[in-house]
Amino acid sequence: MTGIRKKHSKGLKFQAAVAMIKGEKTIAELSSEFKVHQSVLNRWKKELLSKGPDIFELKSKKEPVDDNAEAMQKKIGQLTMEIDFLKKVSKHLM
Repeated sequence: MTGIRKKHSKGLKFQAAVAMIKGEKTIAELSSEFKVHQSVLNRWKKELLSKGPDIFELKSKKEPVDDNAEAMQKKIGQLTMEIDFLKKVSKHLM
């Protein structure tokens, strides 16, 4: 073995874990189908079962507004006004 870990997509992990839960195929069949070790499939299944209920939590809290983003937007507005002013002044000087 080379010791290089393969990175699997979230979608593949989810599909494999759901297939494990359905139980329509043996773990050996799923291991061959998804090209991952049986222990990896078991870990994904365990993770889905433990974290699955979290997807149904209500997201009542809004994302906190980044104060830095607001300050940057304010600065952009100020600089835009200054640029417009300087353009007008420079036209009169020519």
